[in-house]
Amino acid sequence: MKLLKAGNSGEKLTPMMQQYVEIKANYKDYILFYRLGDFYEMFNEDAMVASKELELTLTSRAGTPMCGVPHHSAEGYIKKLIDKGFKVAICEQTTDPALSKGLVERDIVRLVSAGTVIEASMLEDGSNNYISCIYVGENGTGMVFADISTGEVHAVEKANSKKTDEDIIAQFSQYTPVELLFNAEFLNRKQAYTFIRNRYGKCSAEQLSDEDFSIDDVSEITAQFGGTADEIGLAGKDNALRALCALLRYLYKAQRSGAKRFVKLNVHSSGEFMQLGLATRRNLELTSTMRSGEKKGSLLWVLDKTDTSMGRRKLRQCIEQPLTDTAAIIRRHDAVEALINNSAALYDIKTDLAKVYDLERLMTRIIYKAANAKDVKALGATCRILPQLKSDLSQISTQLTRSLDKKISPLDDIADLVERAIADEPPALMKDGGYIKNGFNEELDRLRNITGGGKDLLAQIEQQEKEATGIKNLRVGYNRVFGYYIEVSKGNVSMVPDRYVRKQTLTNGERYITDELKKIENEILGANDKILALEAAIFAEVREFIARRLDLIQQTAESVAALDVLCSYAVVSIENNYCRPMMANDSVIEIKDGRHPVVEKMVNEILFTPNDVYLDVKSNRLMIITGPNMSGKSTFMRQVAVIVLMAQIGCFVPASYARLGVVDRIFTRVGASDDLSAGQSTFMVEMTEVATILNEATKNSLVILDEIGRGTSTYDGVSIAKAVAEYISSKAIGCKTLFATHYHELISLENELDGVRNYSVKVKRSGEDIKFLHKIVEGGTDDSYGIEVARLAGLPKKVTDRAKQLLAELEKAPKIQRELELRAEEESESQIDFEATGRQNVIAEIKNLDLDDMTPREAYAKLEELKAML
Repeated sequence: MKLLKAGNSGEKLTPMMQQYVEIKANYKDYILFYRLGDFYEMFNEDAMVASKELELTLTSRAGTPMCGVPHHSAEGYIKKLIDKGFKVAICEQTTDPALSKGLVERDIVRLVSAGTVIEASMLEDGSNNYISCIYVGENGTGMVFADISTGEVHAVEKANSKKTDEDIIAQFSQYTPVELLFNAEFLNRKQAYTFIRNRYGKCSAEQLSDEDFSIDDVSEITAQFGGTADEIGLAGKDNALRALCALLRYLYKAQRSGAKRFVKLNVHSSGEFMQLGLATRRNLELTSTMRSGEKKGSLLWVLDKTDTSMGRRKLRQCIEQPLTDTAAIIRRHDAVEALINNSAALYDIKTDLAKVYDLERLMTRIIYKAANAKDVKALGATCRILPQLKSDLSQISTQLTRSLDKKISPLDDIADLVERAIADEPPALMKDGGYIKNGFNEELDRLRNITGGGKDLLAQIEQQEKEATGIKNLRVGYNRVFGYYIEVSKGNVSMVPDRYVRKQTLTNGERYITDELKKIENEILGANDKILALEAAIFAEVREFIARRLDLIQQTAESVAALDVLCSYAVVSIENNYCRPMMANDSVIEIKDGRHPVVEKMVNEILFTPNDVYLDVKSNRLMIITGPNMSGKSTFMRQVAVIVLMAQIGCFVPASYARLGVVDRIFTRVGASDDLSAGQSTFMVEMTEVATILNEATKNSLVILDEIGRGTSTYDGVSIAKAVAEYISSKAIGCKTLFATHYHELISLENELDGVRNYSVKVKRSGEDIKFLHKIVEGGTDDSYGIEVARLAGLPKKVTDRAKQLLAELEKAPKIQRELELRAEEESESQIDFEATGRQNVIAEIKNLDLDDMTPREAYAKLEELKAML
């Protein structure tokens, strides 16, 4: 099949196809949705790709492959293409086909990619949709992460160092963008580039030109944020500034609009949030489970009692970005405690929040003129509830809640305008009108009255004409051929005034038209078009009025989201009997009756066994935890980490008492897994994660280590595990550490190193039966109960009996092996070294040789003899 392209010799394209190929030439990397009437059509290569990916029927016209989708249902098709990694260019008719002479003008109105989606049907309510831009410069790296659907934008700048790749990976893991823009130098960051490519294969990526990152003209910055680069916090951060400029230019190109959407830039500094690497996020199952990737079974699943989409996104952000500012953490705890203590106000606030729509994403669609009447009505309904929300919130008097109350604007003017202007039940599709409320605009009401058949108006004219002419049986009527008319019977024709113009002769009478009736006819017949145009103009004015309140609405949305999260914390804490943690200034983790918030919910038919823990950076900084598999070591360690994290996001914690110092990072090395995509074995992944911990942990970090060194030989594993424990507990790091192991050799560290304490899992044994009590107690154990665990797992009795027999033999092996080694040493001392004796004899022979008396043949023969002696 031959594909038509612009410039093909011998191929004469129609004007429409010539227009298509010219537009397509500028968007080669996009699938072009070309508007033809009520359809978006695709041609040539685009049609072949789309027909396959969207399961559409591929047809052809004049040898040109083509397929199409209805424009009113295009969103679903576009989403499928975006999810498959494609980008779409939307080409619309820019002139009215009815008024156009010749070819209808068309142009690209929007470019859609994974990171520029704004349609509700293409987005997840509870997750952000970040697009990122990374600029790697000579002296630093700038990273920007923006969610155009919510108006968020975050900037980070890092000085280039040996850790630059790790910095990029950490930021990327935190925001998990769906689309990445970068400069050429980024490709030289092999570790970061490879990580992103392997871990986030679905993330769309595009290299931009150096010109895109220029900061010679930063007008986009001023247009968006209303201030200079210095004023918005980018003074001295040229790399982040370049990344931001490039991102804004990309978004302008995509949306085809310079409309202001971003209100403020969040510039983040090091240490603002607890740093969580990808391994820690995965191992602690913060927002999804390791096994299935689902929300259920994660910390987010337990804590999510939010009522708004904005709150759900904010809660996810809080979990992924725990605070490190003690004062800020305490402000959140104060607010949660006040909500718990005033359950009536908490109930009222949550009732209000349940009526709040997604202000952030509604505003994005309004700003970019993609909102329909239902969107505006939803925004108006939300504004209507805000005064009541503020009133209920005023009952909670803490520093944080008062600040949130102050930032929530009532938005009465918007609520009033929407209530008056938009119909109570606006149609989903606006093409047929009916979304502006009756009584809002006099002209619109008049036109609607006309389109109702104009019965009242026609009756009024008929009555007026009867009175003016004296013709009592005069009638005003209408038919499709002649339009509107005045009908007079034959007997009354003589009474017809001169202003009547004959239009049609009938058997029993005459039909006439007047200037007034002609004018009304034109109004009635053109009223529908006028109504649609007038409704669109009114709606545009309403939308523009709302758009001018962007700053207030965005601030209100952020505050409502934060309030929703605090209420969620309060409800979860009440339902699960959480306690308020005491935030300490010293580096201590003291927990009484701690529980794992997720595990206790997943096994609610079994009573969860709580545990205590005490860690500091002095005499209790490293816990060596021994015990059998399935006994709860991993759960215990993870619950300590999760409790610390919960406290630092501002939530109460599952314990009867908690006193916690702020930690700067949580590191975890848990479980066994390989990374085949990166060509790494299980042991290599383990060692890579351990290396990260040893290189990056500080004295204020919390480290969770589970079974170090299990992926290699026993002696290698024990040596590595012991060396790691020694290094972490030493002055090189000296941080709080939980270290679970099956290597009983590590128990001796308690007597060898200061700050190391042995703990184990309590086990109750009755004959061959064992019961794990899931209780962590002081003291180590040298029994792994592996065979007992195997029996519990269902291994046949013959296998477990044989295992016991082999274990007994192997336990004797070390003594036998040592005896053999000692015997070998003794024998080596008493045995004759024949090789050494031979060398000595050869040397003696050579010394006694008289070479002057030997012939060459004799010398050769003697050499052969000496060789044989060796």
